[in-house]
Amino acid sequence: MLRRRAIGETVEQIQPDLIIPTGRRKGCGPSLSSIYRALSEHDKRQAYPEAVQAAHADFAALHQRDRSPK
Repeated sequence: MLRRRAIGETVEQIQPDLIIPTGRRKGCGPSLSSIYRALSEHDKRQAYPEAVQAAHADFAALHQRDRSPK
């Protein structure tokens, strides 16, 4: 998706070629809004990598705390 977008294709041109691999809608194509949401998330992750790392670390610590014996 990102490569095709980088060479100038629009999301509308790319959408028919995309397939959801898992879940309830497995085998269907994503909606335009889902694609734009995913692109927005990707842009946020690229812009703020330290925030993503901090969130992953917080989640791991929380998950580890929940699994520890009481």
